[in-house]
Amino acid sequence: MTNNVLVLGGKGKTGRKVAQGLAKLDQIVRIGSRTESPAFDWQQPETWEGALEGMDKVYLCFHPDLAVPGALEAIEGFTKAAKKSGIVKLVLLSGKGEREAELCEQVVIHSGIDYIIVRASWFNQNFSESFFLDPILAGHVALPHADAKVPYVDTDDIADVVVAALLDDVHSGQIYELTGPRLLTFEEAVGEIAKATGREIAFTPISLPAYTKMLEGFGVPSDFIWLINYLFSEVLTNPKNSVVTNDIEKVLGRKPKDFSEYTREAAASGVWNQTVNS
Repeated sequence: MTNNVLVLGGKGKTGRKVAQGLAKLDQIVRIGSRTESPAFDWQQPETWEGALEGMDKVYLCFHPDLAVPGALEAIEGFTKAAKKSGIVKLVLLSGKGEREAELCEQVVIHSGIDYIIVRASWFNQNFSESFFLDPILAGHVALPHADAKVPYVDTDDIADVVVAALLDDVHSGQIYELTGPRLLTFEEAVGEIAKATGREIAFTPISLPAYTKMLEGFGVPSDFIWLINYLFSEVLTNPKNSVVTNDIEKVLGRKPKDFSEYTREAAASGVWNQTVNS
């Protein structure tokens, strides 16, 4: 059966892989993005109806994070628009251990639309596509809460679970918590990247206020600094986030990708070969 699927954040870390996975299965995919036609913009609700028109299902990925101010109101407005447009299934990407994200989940759960909630741990790709990349390239990573253990999950696995959830009704009404197969501290993760690349990459534990000041010194936007502070102070330290689950294996029938496999693949791509000024 062919489905018409709107993939929000269809050019992002998970969305582009969801779109690719659906296309390989001959599904009709519409990318939800400001640069597409029809355009989709979370900040412009008047674009939502056009993006939803003719679609059956939606991969609901909110940028930058469900924890940011205004996210709950946006999810409330979008789910109402989705129901009005005749959407029959929503798959929401959420975060493990985020209270604000769980409020957004409740909106989707009580929307009257078939749903699946996908709660993901921190992504492996944060080290190669996001805020940990520049320090790795510089050869010196300084982060707070150095002793926190995280079961990093790969976006390949997240995308595969989302595709399965979108296409198979056996997953309806489920809440899946996706993690990698083991826990790593920041220092251990950086050590594995150093080993995979053959580079020397130093790691220094610092306080959260010192990290915030460093980000300010680099000219990082204030809203992003707020999000980083939230993630480090509220999410990273949440005991719920130091638990390994088997939900990826439950859905896909295979083990999740290990961090070491991710580092080998990323190193082979050359993403960590470049050097930048520290």
